[in-house]
Amino acid sequence: MTTDAIDRSENAVSDTADARARLRRRIDGYDWNAVGAALDAQGWANLPALLSARQCAALADGYDEDERYRSRIAMQRHGFGRGEYRYFRYPLPTMVQTLREGLYPHLAPVAARWSAALAEAGEYPDTLDAFLARCHAAGQARPTPLLLRYVEGDYNCLHQDVYGERVFPLQAAILLSQPGPAEEGGDFEGGEFVLTEQRPRMQSRAQVVPLRQGDAVVFAVRHRPQRGARGFYRVNLRHGVSALRAGRRHTLGVIFHDAQ
Repeated sequence: MTTDAIDRSENAVSDTADARARLRRRIDGYDWNAVGAALDAQGWANLPALLSARQCAALADGYDEDERYRSRIAMQRHGFGRGEYRYFRYPLPTMVQTLREGLYPHLAPVAARWSAALAEAGEYPDTLDAFLARCHAAGQARPTPLLLRYVEGDYNCLHQDVYGERVFPLQAAILLSQPGPAEEGGDFEGGEFVLTEQRPRMQSRAQVVPLRQGDAVVFAVRHRPQRGARGFYRVNLRHGVSALRAGRRHTLGVIFHDAQ
């Protein structure tokens, strides 16, 4: 697909004021009290059907448009797994910016609650712009939203997305492809989103998060609080993607802190 074609496609689904407003209403329409409760209980929460199939396609189809991105990372070269991802450059695509701005204020109260429970020094103002200003003042000015691509045999090792001293404790991943075999209309097989949880003096626990095209999962960047007999303690989390058995899988990662 040419750049002009992709731009027209994005314009149709995301770049008008009406489209941005619809996406913000979609975000605001979730039961954020329930989302917060799920995050507190297990460190992740699902936002079903956050993006439409057309919106997913518009993002995935732009993967090879170099002018959109500041860098490309080959995972195998760095020991991160197999596959690759690309970091967007500023200004972010309209849809990505709308997602980042729209999700942040709903998650900031959870971030503040977690910080207080764990006696951490993090401060999370009401708006994304105010939080990013603090990141940039600390020398973290490179955008972190990214687009990931996996093909057969690719996988992502368990990891945490920490890019500097300033860390927003939650992030989101949106599945842009449809899971399932090709003969049933799917784009890929395998490639499950996996979270592991490590509690003090206990074995790690793995969870597979069920996702369909357009679904988002919000999850802890590195840890969450858990109430114990003597107050709160840290439960450490890592995330990754299991190996693809067939097809191609695209994911949008929405990280709220910027990188050094």
